Amino acid sequence: MSEFYEVLHRRRDVRGEFSGAPVDPAALRRILGAAHAAPSVGLTQPWDFVLVSDLGLRETFAKHVHTEREIFAASLDGDRADTFARIKIEGILEASLGVVVTYDPARGAPDVLGRHAIADAGLYSVVLTIQNLWLAATAENLGVGWVSFYREPFLAELLGIPDGIRPVAWLCLGPVTELAAVPDLERHGWRERRALDGAIHHDRFTPGQPGPA
Repeated sequence: MSEFYEVLHRRRDVRGEFSGAPVDPAALRRILGAAHAAPSVGLTQPWDFVLVSDLGLRETFAKHVHTEREIFAASLDGDRADTFARIKIEGILEASLGVVVTYDPARGAPDVLGRHAIADAGLYSVVLTIQNLWLAATAENLGVGWVSFYREPFLAELLGIPDGIRPVAWLCLGPVTELAAVPDLERHGWRERRALDGAIHHDRFTPGQPGPA
């Protein structure tokens, strides 16, 4: 039991620590198998995994992400802009592999058991497969970084993803020199983590309830 919690707390969103060494094929198969074992609404398994190793595709995507970073940076002022300038947001070229996780809402439709009242339940299923992948990679001593500075239509066109299927995440995957003890955004002063007690409510949601630091 303790090993599970150790993996969970050791997991980090990796940006600058990728070594570039290749991913062992057997380990990659185990990681994808763990991701594919995630629960899904109506047992639809609405995900697919696009493994991106082609350098040209990764360079094109990295340029797009850089452009989106600059757009976001331009919206910031003062200290916030200075803090963001010091934060590395991706490891697209440094990582060994890109894993793009997609969501197909048509899989199993129209009779998706459990999605009739919550339309996003299929998308939640994809997030669960990403979490499984991330924890499995951590257990294999590999790093994962979720790139979110991109426009979905751009990535869909780049990788030939069919209409109607959403690219939910580009995950940078590969061996790392280390997994940081403190998350990047906390270390750079972007945001501090909330205390657990401040997130727990009993019977009813209590807005703004204080929690111990």
